[in-house]
Amino acid sequence: MEDTALFDVKLFEKESAKMTLKEVVQILEERGYNPINQIVGYLMSGDPGYISNYKDARDKMLSVDRAELISYLLKDYLS
Repeated sequence: MEDTALFDVKLFEKESAKMTLKEVVQILEERGYNPINQIVGYLMSGDPGYISNYKDARDKMLSVDRAELISYLLKDYLS
């Protein structure tokens, strides 16, 4: 018999947020924007207008909780 696999919801959410962020960065670059500036503007202000609607980038970014994303980024930066 095999051991029961464990599913870590927090790890899944973090990886999902990371994939979404990478996708949004790629879309913003494709559109000609500086993705760092645009994402920082969004994270600091909460205004989704910083993220282009092109290829649903804004909706993708809004699918990730802003506070959680900031928390993930800070934890990664400090580790």
